[in-house]
Amino acid sequence: MTIQTKPRLTAEEYLAIEREAETKSEFFDGEMFAMAGASRRHNLIVTNIVREVSTRLRDRPCDIYANDMRVKVSPTGLCTYPDVVIACDDIQFEDDHEDTLLTPIVLIEVLSKSTQGYDRFQKFSHYRRLSTLREYLLVAQEQPRVEHYVRQSENQWLLSESAEYSDVVTMPSIGCGLSIKDIYEKVDLKSFSP
Repeated sequence: MTIQTKPRLTAEEYLAIEREAETKSEFFDGEMFAMAGASRRHNLIVTNIVREVSTRLRDRPCDIYANDMRVKVSPTGLCTYPDVVIACDDIQFEDDHEDTLLTPIVLIEVLSKSTQGYDRFQKFSHYRRLSTLREYLLVAQEQPRVEHYVRQSENQWLLSESAEYSDVVTMPSIGCGLSIKDIYEKVDLKSFSP
């Protein structure tokens, strides 16, 4: 029996396909991986974060992107779409299309049952290789909880958790805070069924 292997794509081939596609796919090690859609709760949380942070960064040289900004982790080759991306000052892209960011400062992922292990472990192991990345936030959907990683040195990250509505997640790399209450505004956590 002959086993046929799927041909590996180059990063350039992936970008050409992805730029024409109607749906989003991640890319790693020559393969494309289709991404699933997001729930109402997920979308509300992302919208709340973007609204609050973009208001605070209005007069600063920072851009904030939700869901559709592709980030390339050049050291590992991963191309992915974080839920929220913040880039400041010397913002660099893969090419003139300006749709593949190379220099995020803050990355935020809203966790779901199907992706939380990937976001917390595999994806973060890639993200840590980005020399520009200063903070990584993991936001729960089923309860008010934010895991906040802040880079201390090249290979050291400090984790803090916030789970009270009165808590404020302070992001030192962009000089602003985000309250748990604002993150979960209009999000019905009572209807969540584990």
